[in-house]
Parts: sequence; structure tokens; C-alpha cells
Amino acid sequence: MILYMSYFSTDTKKVEFSEASITEAYNNGYVLTRLGKGEMNQTRSLRIDLESFELTSENRRILRKTEGIDFKVIGLPYPSYSWEIHKLGKEYYERKFGEGVMSASKIKDMFNNTEDENMTDAITYNFQGKNIGYCLIYKNKQIMHYAYPFYDLDSEVSNLGMGMMIRAIEYAKHNGLKYIYLGSVVDPESKYKLQFNNLEWFDTDQSSWSTDLDRLKNLIS
Repeated sequence: MILYMSYFSTDTKKVEFSEASITEAYNNGYVLTRLGKGEMNQTRSLRIDLESFELTSENRRILRKTEGIDFKVIGLPYPSYSWEIHKLGKEYYERKFGEGVMSASKIKDMFNNTEDENMTDAITYNFQGKNIGYCLIYKNKQIMHYAYPFYDLDSEVSNLGMGMMIRAIEYAKHNGLKYIYLGSVVDPESKYKLQFNNLEWFDTDQSSWSTDLDRLKNLIS
């Protein structure tokens, strides 16, 4: 989801910013980046086939622990943007991953500059009248990419990050999309994404999608 210093990529390309071109590229293991309009990287992408997706008991437990969160999808450019958003995002990325990973100006651009950026919508997560989390998504009539999440690391809501992701997956499912993409799985830190049903990952060695999660776990361990 994020372009870290050691981002794993086997190819890059720029595509026409159309639903057909982007959907085809995602189906070939590419994901949109924050490097420019239509700029994509091929990586070990992870997606959920939503047609017969069901929540696991662990997913339901997380939803119970994060009850009370209001969820809203808002089209970009973000209509009520304020400095509190990029402040929260910058603090999140610095505390989780270190300085220089994500700047306040880049967060502001991704929420507002739709001419140069790739995301189409933002999701806001509100608890007791306060926005405590955000993510950016690319969405068309077939697919959705859940990307660049950030949230209040000091929130009283436990398991907030996973609660945000599960709600986004449910949203994609309920809106009839075929796949939701969860970014890349390239290191042990991304193993948390593997707790869902109907997962597929793009095997860059075979240039095809695989459901062999044991092989994936071995690759990232």
C-alpha cells in the first residue's frame, strides 16, 4: 500500500487513466502508486475475490471491538479538507515507519489534487463525533484498492487499523465489486493482511495469481 524505502517491484509502467486500462493492469499484478497519474508498479499484490467472501470469526471479533465507528466514503477532491488531516497522517507514518516516509504535503495532494494523483475517494472513520482515521481508495465499477490508511495511534478504540480495513472490505462487497486489493505482501509486517477468506496473491515468479498462502508465508518470513 505504501511506497517504503524497500518497496518490492518487478516492473513499472504508466497507463491511460481509464477503468478498462487500470482494471487490466491490476489483474496483471500492478498497483497504482503515488508517483504520478497512471504510474503503476507490479508487485506481490494481494486481493480478495468478493463474490463468495465471508467474514471469519476473527473478523467479526474485530468488528465487535470497534463498534461505534461511523464509516463514510467521500469523493475526491475532499470537500472539507483541513490541516488536521495531514497532521494526523504525518504523525502516523512517522511513528509507525520513521521520518520521510510520507510528507504532509503529499497527503494534502492526494486528498485534493485529482489532476496529478491516482486515488478517487477517501474513507473517513468517525468515533463519538471525532474523525479518528482515514484511508484513500481507487475505485471503479469492478475493483477497489484500499491504500494509504492512517489513524490516531492514541485512540481509545483498540484494533482500529484492522477495523478500518474490514469495514472497507464489507463496503466493496456490498457494492457489488469483484475484487478489493489490499496492497502488497512482501515482508513479515504485512502478514496481518492474510486473515481473510478468498485471498489471492500475485506470484511475480509465475506471473499469475495464486491461492497458496503457505507458499506466500514462506516467501515473506
